[in-house]
Amino acid sequence: MVSRQSTRLTSATPAIADAHFRAEAQPYDRQRRPDGYLNLGTAENRLLWDTLHDRVARLTPMTEQTTRYAPLHGTPELREWIAALLSTSCQTLLHPDELVVISGATGALDAIATALCDPGEAIVVPAPYYGAFDTDLAGRSGARIIPAPLRADNGFRLDAAAVDRALTEARAQGEAVRAVALSSPSNPVGEVHTPETLTALLRVVRAHDVDLITDEIYAHATFGDRPFTSLVDPAVNPDWADRTHLVWGFAKDFGLPGLKAGVLHTRHPDVLTAARALAYFAPVSTATQDLLAQLLADPAWVTAFLAEGRRRLAASYAHATALLDTHAIPYAPAEGGFSVWLDLSRWTGPAWQGEERLWRGLFESARVSILPGSAFHSPHPGWFRMCHTMDAELVTEAVRRTAAHLAHAPADESGAPV
Repeated sequence: MVSRQSTRLTSATPAIADAHFRAEAQPYDRQRRPDGYLNLGTAENRLLWDTLHDRVARLTPMTEQTTRYAPLHGTPELREWIAALLSTSCQTLLHPDELVVISGATGALDAIATALCDPGEAIVVPAPYYGAFDTDLAGRSGARIIPAPLRADNGFRLDAAAVDRALTEARAQGEAVRAVALSSPSNPVGEVHTPETLTALLRVVRAHDVDLITDEIYAHATFGDRPFTSLVDPAVNPDWADRTHLVWGFAKDFGLPGLKAGVLHTRHPDVLTAARALAYFAPVSTATQDLLAQLLADPAWVTAFLAEGRRRLAASYAHATALLDTHAIPYAPAEGGFSVWLDLSRWTGPAWQGEERLWRGLFESARVSILPGSAFHSPHPGWFRMCHTMDAELVTEAVRRTAAHLAHAPADESGAPV
């Protein structure tokens, strides 16, 4: 017999994780497994390893020192280098003592939600949102997520008014709302938020006297004309800094998801103390921290690496969207992140059952893993997230299979099932 807590955690396993491991167990290979799965459901950046390999090979290997215990919230060396990197992208000086290094962005999100919320208290999140927020923010903390639906006719762009409505309605229903959380750049839509939009959001957050959690794990993964603006940038956030908590990690910008190294930045002393205590349960190994500190210790290399990553990301997005255009598959334009938000509502009809049917058909018959909008709490059925940061041949084959499957899916021009 297990506890109710363990049962709740087991039932909260994201659909993202289940689809990933099923697809990765039998991957496509043109020669050895031409009928294998094409996994475009997982946001991993597989475009960067060749640029990382030589740099990692030159690093000092593990020593006796790096087998020892280190501060469980992060070594001073790694926190100093991370602070230097993020101070540039955030346009403000971040102090190393304000950082908590923890096992992945998942660990950082879990820590901040646990520090802010008692079980049953709520976090408002603009929707659609990264599906694993359900587990990362609420799975262990016991918090509740309240979606703030965004408009499809506006490309699901961040809208402060939608967040304001969700906060107002939640309070009217007696909810104890402690925070607003979002990804910036957004996941799954790929929007790089404007300073004006972020300023408007902060006005709403201040008016409702709640904290703000900003997941900026894609901060350096942008490719459009609009530069990234952090929510801790004083230009947009001059007076809510102590109530704004930033999450970042090495999984996306550096293409190192397997190292499970995340960061929480907070200036609130009580939250910082709580997050350091929670890091005890999810530390990053001393050897991993040493490797990452060495990686960041060459700022010129880091600058060149991140610039090359953005260049490759732009090329990958252009390749993927050109394929979608060729096959007349509509999508919302993106400016950052690793995915394209596809509008397949013409093939699903207006009901969630149609989306579920199409998702399962693509996965089981076409053997293409893209994720349905329901996994991201999309306000409307028919939207899917397709990740593209992998070998161009795999993306080409996946879009080809998707188009072929759609060609045989019942639909009409109005989007109604036939």
